Amino acid sequence: MKDAAQRILEAAGQGGRVTVITGAGISAESGISTFRDSGGLWEENPIEEVATPEAFAANPSRVYDFYNARRAQLGTVEPNEGHRALVRLERLFGERFSLITQNVDDLHERAGAGRVLHMHGELYKARCVDCAGVVEWKEELSLADACGSCSGRMRPHIVWFGEIPFHLEKDIPAACNGCRVFFSIGTSGVVYPAAGLAGLVHAAGGLCVEVNLETSPGNPVFELQLEGPAGEVLPALADELESQSGC
Repeated sequence: MKDAAQRILEAAGQGGRVTVITGAGISAESGISTFRDSGGLWEENPIEEVATPEAFAANPSRVYDFYNARRAQLGTVEPNEGHRALVRLERLFGERFSLITQNVDDLHERAGAGRVLHMHGELYKARCVDCAGVVEWKEELSLADACGSCSGRMRPHIVWFGEIPFHLEKDIPAACNGCRVFFSIGTSGVVYPAAGLAGLVHAAGGLCVEVNLETSPGNPVFELQLEGPAGEVLPALADELESQSGC
């Protein structure tokens, strides 16, 4: 881990941007169900029935039930050491640090992260179908709930299949522009557009680091691959980075 930390600090330099993208793997360590793994959410709940605009139009109650269950589960779990280690990296790199997540939970925020870009939406928020107003929402959501501003129907504030992820026009490109170190943590790296971000940084000469239970063999984008649970790898890496930077 000492050599990895040294490479990261050298690549980041004095002013280089450090950007992180996290996926389902980091939240799975807290007990959040994943989507694509064996036994994951998509096996029990077909995508076309719970995660598309068409599904919501055809059977909104089924969609509400699916996300109500996920919202209820989120209230039973806590951030893990991987989430907390990323807060340490945010403190270490300051304004140079950006955190993008594909996850819709709030575990990064509960761990203390200050600036999180949720590209796939947030489970604890709801959005009006008519006026697009977004509000905090931790209770169950149903057909009986209406927008406080225009009385329109409320939907989960989630990016469904066929919809465009959030923050792609400005914030995510800004986080990757001039990025010298890019971390991909707990994600398969196969779902676009998130899957293309590491490639963009790599093409611009940045160092791409993968932290995952299993590394991606033969992937030339990741020059540094750290295998293991994020809750173990990231605290150890944060220790080394803080030590070598004198923090």
